Amino acid sequence: MATRAHGSAPGSAPGSAPAPAPVTLIVGEEEFLVDRTIRELVAAARAAMAAGDDAGDLHDVQASALTSGELASLTSPSLFGGGCVVVVRGAQNAAKEIAAELAKYAARPAPDAVLVVTHAGGARGKTLITDLTRAGARVIECPKLTRLSERADFVRAEFRRVGAAADEGAVRALLDAIGSDLRELASAVDQLAADTEGRIGAEVVARYYRGRAEATGFSVADHAVEGRLNEALEQLRWALAIGVSPVLINSALAQGVRLIGRVGGSGQPTAALAAEVGAPPWKIDRVRQQSRGWHPDGVARALQAVAEADAQVKGEGVSPGYALERAVRRIVACRAGGA
Repeated sequence: MATRAHGSAPGSAPGSAPAPAPVTLIVGEEEFLVDRTIRELVAAARAAMAAGDDAGDLHDVQASALTSGELASLTSPSLFGGGCVVVVRGAQNAAKEIAAELAKYAARPAPDAVLVVTHAGGARGKTLITDLTRAGARVIECPKLTRLSERADFVRAEFRRVGAAADEGAVRALLDAIGSDLRELASAVDQLAADTEGRIGAEVVARYYRGRAEATGFSVADHAVEGRLNEALEQLRWALAIGVSPVLINSALAQGVRLIGRVGGSGQPTAALAAEVGAPPWKIDRVRQQSRGWHPDGVARALQAVAEADAQVKGEGVSPGYALERAVRRIVACRAGGA
């Protein structure tokens, strides 16, 4: 049965490594989770081997570089005895004969070896996933965390992983401050847990990331869709001054306007709507408040404004800052009913 890796290895206690299996298949494109799962599996395997006075040899190879018969050589015991750990990355790129060797090996793995295989998922090389699973390989899924709710789950899992207590305000504040980069989110959780005693709340996150948390693209977008022009422009200029990417700012503006359009006129219950749009319930409640004063025609014009700004910040315009300021002004005007 496949397990899913978010904040920590599936089934593991906070801070512990997953138990090594003879063959493990990691499926997914979330690079941070894939890399960390590999590190934990390798550490656990070598620790188990070290109990027998041998830390085990480590071989880390790309599937596309493997030659026929090389897998058998890598997983064979060394002349001095002891086990080994073999990591084969990018199995979707393996040649047909190499894929066949991997599947055959998984059915009868070497007794003193641990094999870890990564596969990006998708249609390419999909048969190998099926073959390895049928052969008894342990499967760990590391899919892309594209929804805000999934990244919020990741942050909660990270706090549990390091044994820290954090409330929902801290989770929201950290996502607002850091954004979607899982490495940065995990690092931020580690830092907060190391430097904070007691329960972590939004105010603690704000102290650490005040400038960053208050000047992200999402902050600019929130002010804009709420019609607060001066605050939106102030946050925009500060965000650009500290190096926030214009593309990311415009993406946040687009997301803010789209959510107004999808949530504002919906009579669905909060939980059902949150599941449909891929946002946490607190975000749905906030967007419903922000949507007051908006008309469908205004939403359509605002979407056109951010679409034009998107082209400008991606190279068609001379000044991304000017394009974003113009978009913010047009969004505020659209909310007010202006052209």
